[in-house]
Formats: sequence, C-alpha cells, structure tokens
Amino acid sequence: MLRRMRAAALVLAMGAGTLVLATPASATAKAPTISPVAVSPASPIVVFDKPVTATFSFTTKDAGKAELQLKPPGASVGGQVALTPKPFGQWTKWTGTKTFEAANAGQWSFLAIAHGDGEKSVNGTLEVRKALDTKIVDFDANPDLVDRGDRIRVSARLLADGKGYGGKSVTITFRAKGTDAYRHVAKSTTAANGWFSAHVKAEATGWWRAEYGGDAFARSSVSDTDRVDVKRRDRDSRIVGFDAHPEPVDKGDKLTFTGALQAEGWRSLPGQRVNIVFKAPGTDRWQWVASDVTGRDGRFWASTTAETSGWWRAEYAGTKGINGSAGGPDWVRVVQPTPPPVQVDKADTRLIKFNAYPEPVKRGKYVKFRGKLQVDDEGSWEGYSGKVRLYFKPAGSHKWQYVKSTWSNDSGKVYTKVKGWKSGWWKLVFRGDDDTWGDTSRRDYVRVKR
Repeated sequence: MLRRMRAAALVLAMGAGTLVLATPASATAKAPTISPVAVSPASPIVVFDKPVTATFSFTTKDAGKAELQLKPPGASVGGQVALTPKPFGQWTKWTGTKTFEAANAGQWSFLAIAHGDGEKSVNGTLEVRKALDTKIVDFDANPDLVDRGDRIRVSARLLADGKGYGGKSVTITFRAKGTDAYRHVAKSTTAANGWFSAHVKAEATGWWRAEYGGDAFARSSVSDTDRVDVKRRDRDSRIVGFDAHPEPVDKGDKLTFTGALQAEGWRSLPGQRVNIVFKAPGTDRWQWVASDVTGRDGRFWASTTAETSGWWRAEYAGTKGINGSAGGPDWVRVVQPTPPPVQVDKADTRLIKFNAYPEPVKRGKYVKFRGKLQVDDEGSWEGYSGKVRLYFKPAGSHKWQYVKSTWSNDSGKVYTKVKGWKSGWWKLVFRGDDDTWGDTSRRDYVRVKR
C-alpha cells in the first residue's frame, strides 16, 4: 500500500510537468550565529563639551534579520538602534550608532539578536560618564618677598567634582613682571588627596600659578595667581691679602697694614672705608686703631706705632647692597728695640719702580719682575749693582718665602722671572753691603688663574 501511494504521488507530479523531491526542512535550515558586540569608542564613554557618537557593530551568519536593543540606566525597556547590514565574507556585518550627551551618564545595557532558523543573542553593558570638572584651589607661592636666586614653595590642591584628584601631573608656570606669557618652570604630582607642592627658584618679580592639562576623564583647569617680589640679594664682601708688617717689630716703630677689599664676583671694591682693629692677648675686645679708603684696585694701606704684641685685622662695615666682612687676624710680636749699632758711614739705597707682571697670569706661566736699585751718591740717586733677592707671600699666608736671587746691572736695573703657581704678593729685597744700607721694594700682587 505504501509503495502504491508513493508511486501515485510521483505520477501526479510528473503529470503536472515538474518533478519535485520533498526534503525535510530540518535537513537544510541552520541556526544563526552572532559575534559579540564591539563598541567604539570603548566603554567608558566620556562626554566633554560635545555629544559623543558611539558605533555598535557585530556580525551574523545564517540570519535573515538582526536587531540591537539599547536600554538606558534605570529603564526596564530598551529602544531599538537602526542597523545597516553589509556583506562580510560569508557573514553579514551590522552597524548602528547612538549619540550620548552628558545627561545620559550612567550604566547602559544592550542586546543584539540574530533572527534565522530560531534566534541567537548576545548582551553587554557600557558606561557613559560626564567629564569631571576640575579646579585648582588654595594656590600659594611663599614667601612673598625673597632675594634673587632664593627658592620658594608653591602649593595647591587639585579637585575633580569637588574631591581630591590624586596621581595627576600639574605644571607650575610663571609670568615675569612686564611680560605677557607664562612659561613652564616645574612639574608636580598630586597626592591621593589632591595636594601638591614644588620648590622653585625665584629669579624675577612676577606671578606664579598652577595648570592642569586634563585627561581622558577630566577637564583642564588653571589656578589663581600669586605674586612674589624678588629683590636683589646683597652681595658678600671679603678682605684678602691682609698683612701687618714687619713681624716682629720694635716697640715704637711703624707698623704697616695692607690688603684688598673685594665684592662678590670677587672684583675690587673701591671707595670703601676699611678699619684696622687690634686685640691684645687675654681679651675678646677688638679696638679701632686706624682706617683707610680703598683705591681703584680695592687696596688699602694704613699704619700705626707698634706698642704691644697682639692680633690685628681689617674690618669692613658694608654698604647698600653689599654685606660687611672681616679679614683673618694677623699676629704681630712687638719686641724691645736693640741698642742702635755703631754708626757706619754707609750710603742709603732704594729699590724703585718694582713691577710684577702680567696680571693676571695663567698658572704655570712666567711672572716677570722689573725694578731699579739706586744708591745715594752725595744727594744724587745713581744706578747701583748689587745682589737682590726675590720674595713671595701666597694669598692667605702671613710668611714671606725666599724664591731666588739676581743682580742688578751697573745702571741699577733688575730683571728676573719665575713660574707662577699661586696668587700672592711679590717684593724685592736688597740687604746692603759694606758700602750701602739695604732696602725693600714696594709689594705687588699677582693673581694666578687656571
């Protein structure tokens, strides 16, 4: 019977002119396939001043239709997103967009459904955020008045929506008085509570502020300004090469004081009064004895009568813009004079025109010396040939060092040279001979530079 029924169906179909073989639907239909949904930009989506359009995309296979439902925060029902299909190999790519504003902030959910022989779906969530509003508060640059080159402390707090914003880089900027632009000076990182600080050098009067450039989640902001006034720092001074001589000295003889005054940068400081003070053994009190005003080269010269052994030093009280200073003390021993020797009829001599040059001189190069030795020939000074010794006293030392000897020629001219290794004072000494008394030249200071 079954065979006859099949044969009859076949005959009827052939009689109609077409042969159709019926196949069970379950043997050809396939269930749809769907990929996860991609969202660009990725979650969280941060909305600043302009709305942000997000693109949703996914692919399907064996699906004749697809849909995307998007549900806002707190809603129980979602809305449909219009989708555009496009071939994607053996798949179909579906794309749709949604524009978010700051008012849409919150957790959104979505559901993508592929329709075919049945349904297949995927879901997910995304976060929409309103950009954080930042503010820099309590900005302070302290102190308000400093010397040029001193360091000041700048501090403030970075807030985001009223709360401390930690781990963020903040730039410290400065605008000098008389200018229009701020320049970057330093950077600082905020602590967990939003506070930050930095120490910066103040070189000019002007206004300081802090700037935050913003990030992917927060807006930028600029602090209020704070002015710091910078005054020129008083320069230091120093007294170099101070010497009280001779040492020892006979009581009642003249004691001479020499040295030089310099201002920071260590250049000569002319036209300034320098005081010579004395302190006797066993006391702490320095007493004024003499004064002198420095010359163009900053040097000073003073003298007094030697009375008691003790310490001598030079002091400078300072002036507007320059701090005062005191030189190192120099000990001078005062001795009772020996009885005058039997007078010998000798001629006086003098060492004149002494000059040590060049000045300054490079270390290891020659320092040259010129001078002239003369003898008093019955009231007329004539050139004299004699043995002349060269002495040197390093800067900061109190003792003269013998260097070498040379002879003046018949006209009295002296010339010699030595290599310079240290800055200091130079002089020539003629000790005299059987016919003449000795003499010492003036001293000349030569600075040796590297």
